[in-house]
Amino acid sequence: MFKGRCECGAVAFEAPELREEVTFCHCSQCRRTSGHQWAATRAPFASLTFTADDGLTWYASSDFAKRGFCNRCGSSLFYRMNDEDGIGIAAGCIETPNRLKPGKHIFTADKGEYYQIADDAPHIEKY
Repeated sequence: MFKGRCECGAVAFEAPELREEVTFCHCSQCRRTSGHQWAATRAPFASLTFTADDGLTWYASSDFAKRGFCNRCGSSLFYRMNDEDGIGIAAGCIETPNRLKPGKHIFTADKGEYYQIADDAPHIEKY
């Protein structure tokens, strides 16, 4: 069982399985909402069990997706396409050990000028 939470604990969850590969998104929207690149694993939404959700707020970040965050501490936690079965989960909020590893980088054409991608995971300019 994998466990994750925000910084203050007002949002916490468990999931029986997670995708081991982490996707790094470098689009400008992900960089603004997370403060850098967005690094996420994935799980079926129906498999998540929230053990605390008092702080969970969803923000419609586009016509086709929403982002979940803690309205108390500000932790950016989830990305979910509307009407999709899966959910992107911030890799950094998952307790360790967790077996997560780099999978791919997306929207690399939009990455910030202030950093270089240092690993050998595949780079996809547009996704």
